[in-house]
Amino acid sequence: MKNLIVNRNPDVDQKFRSYPQEISSKLNYLRDLVIEVASEDDTITEIEETLKWNEPSYLVKKGSTIRIDWKTKTPDQYAMYFKCTSKLLPTFKELYGDLFRYENNRAIIFDMDDNVPEKELKNCIRLALKYHSLKNLPKLGM
Repeated sequence: MKNLIVNRNPDVDQKFRSYPQEISSKLNYLRDLVIEVASEDDTITEIEETLKWNEPSYLVKKGSTIRIDWKTKTPDQYAMYFKCTSKLLPTFKELYGDLFRYENNRAIIFDMDDNVPEKELKNCIRLALKYHSLKNLPKLGM
């Protein structure tokens, strides 16, 4: 793996500390997956970790923003959010069917006791991080 520059906004660490411990560990796992996927791609040299809509968010050049969060109104689940107007969620649904649980065209939802299908989720993350170079390809090049 190459050296990936991670530009971290200190507010994100504060946000992670605000989550209940069990949630924080789940969201840190998703955070680590995003950074791992970015570091595995030779075309990605830098990733920005910031807050958008008060949610930890990840942005790269030529990519679509990925957000992760947990909501008190749905305490038994957490999610990875994608731009709802993109082709990402429709493509994920076509590729993976009911392997994931979706919230319309904006999120993959996880229950607290889910075993996250890591290989498939990493592929979803990869597609989001490269979205603007793939968006005109059928099935995003898959």
